[in-house]
Amino acid sequence: MTADGRLLLLDTSVILHLLRGKATGLAIDAAYGLRKRADRPLVSIVSVGEILSFAAQRRWGTDKVDQLKQLVEELVVVDVRSQSVLQRYAEIDSFLVSIGRRVGDNDTWIAATAAATNAVLLTTDKDFDPLADHLITRIWFDPQVATDPKA
Repeated sequence: MTADGRLLLLDTSVILHLLRGKATGLAIDAAYGLRKRADRPLVSIVSVGEILSFAAQRRWGTDKVDQLKQLVEELVVVDVRSQSVLQRYAEIDSFLVSIGRRVGDNDTWIAATAAATNAVLLTTDKDFDPLADHLITRIWFDPQVATDPKA
């Protein structure tokens, strides 16, 4: 578990790095013991859709798609149709409009999922910066460095 004992929600970028099995994915898995945790990490259904689209666009073969499906089966998939996720989406989107910032709709749904589940969002991209430590808690891994951000 994380230092504060909260659940983890994996962003699409983290799933992709885990699938690649290279330095960034290995560093994230090692830092948080993703596959060894008693409480399985969460993933938004939106991220599942994004990664399946990514696979289709790049014409992944059967073996790689099967690897993706196996990884998703190890996670807890959170649907966005719950009242708490919908409410958090409205709050986050409204906040972003009020400060004149936009993030993609998919990232807003992923952030809403993290907020609704009180999970720490693990990501390797900066799309969530306007929300970090305000409406969500996120831990950013620099994919160029691939080290534990707590170090």
